[in-house]
Amino acid sequence: MFILHSLSRPAALSTVALAVAVLAVAGLHAWQAPAAGRLVFIGTYTGGTTNSKGIYAFRFDDKTGALAPLGLKAETRSPSFLAPSPDGRVLYAVNEINDYNGAKAGSITAYTVDRTTGTLTPLGVESTGGSDPCHVQCDRTGKVVAVANYSGGNFAVLPIGPGGKPGPSTALLGGTGSGPDKQRQQGPHAHEVVFDPSNRYLLEADLGLDKILIYRFDAATGKVTPNDPASVSLVAGSGPRHLAFHPGNRFVFTINEMASTITTLTWDGAKGALAMLGSQSTLPVGFKGASSTAEIQVHPNGRFLYGSNRGHDSIAVFSIGADGGLKAVEHESTRGTTPRHFTLDPSGRWLIAGNQGSGTLSVFAVDQSTGALTPTGPLAAVGSPVCVLFWP
Repeated sequence: MFILHSLSRPAALSTVALAVAVLAVAGLHAWQAPAAGRLVFIGTYTGGTTNSKGIYAFRFDDKTGALAPLGLKAETRSPSFLAPSPDGRVLYAVNEINDYNGAKAGSITAYTVDRTTGTLTPLGVESTGGSDPCHVQCDRTGKVVAVANYSGGNFAVLPIGPGGKPGPSTALLGGTGSGPDKQRQQGPHAHEVVFDPSNRYLLEADLGLDKILIYRFDAATGKVTPNDPASVSLVAGSGPRHLAFHPGNRFVFTINEMASTITTLTWDGAKGALAMLGSQSTLPVGFKGASSTAEIQVHPNGRFLYGSNRGHDSIAVFSIGADGGLKAVEHESTRGTTPRHFTLDPSGRWLIAGNQGSGTLSVFAVDQSTGALTPTGPLAAVGSPVCVLFWP
């Protein structure tokens, strides 16, 4: 097992509780509460040595970058990834577990959102049909929600009923085979499912197969079927984890966990076809330590790309060329350990990184001309953050 990957599981977080306690004593999360601002929800790992109990909320000040803690909003097991419904009324959280209702499966929980207080009210829970679900996304009409099951090696498609409650899965799909790393790639490991901008295709990043699988999606019926071509293969041992579409819809970028690289691919939206152009390391030249990657996002202006390094503990910043090529801008420290996830706010002016290992959130101002990041204010404390979500 790759060392840094093991840090991403709850049982391995032996220092989180202590780190959060120290931060609380030091007052690192004691920002002045803004009078108003957008909600930010934090998905976490629970259990083990972490003191986290579920989904937490903060109020974000768009003028200063200040985060004001609103506390625990939903007590639930390891809500490791969060996603909004298209209308912004419902929050979906995967529970990264493997024993839901006595079966070898995880679950997905839906909540209505009170925009004033951040209070989450449960709507319902459903099985994801596979163990350790780690990613969730609604299609663009809000009719279905797709969930990637990491250990299950598949993904589920669940219909969304009236009010936003998910129903039982209508499809359970995934690839077959293995990769060259017999410890990490002994079989398929679905790590993310993403609907393309046209809502006609569903892409699955499979870490175990070194492939991006491509499916056709019928929004009218919710039916998902393999596309032709059905996949694109990446460099053996890459371990693709997450994907990001360029706003121009010509390129797709994948961040590769095991190789610490980002691959640029062309995207043919008419055929649903991907083709590799090239890869770029997420690490600075000369870095020799152990590291793996996690999240990837493209700036709303389409000029910059960001990826997180766990081990080097940084956000790698790149400029994007007209041909989709990447050029390194900087590697900015997240001021914490194991930055599993981060997110850009919709305006592209701010970035919040969640340091899973040290139990902190770090806010950065984004330079709109260069894409560079500038740390803003003190760190905010939250136990084992693994997903950061600006509420729409």
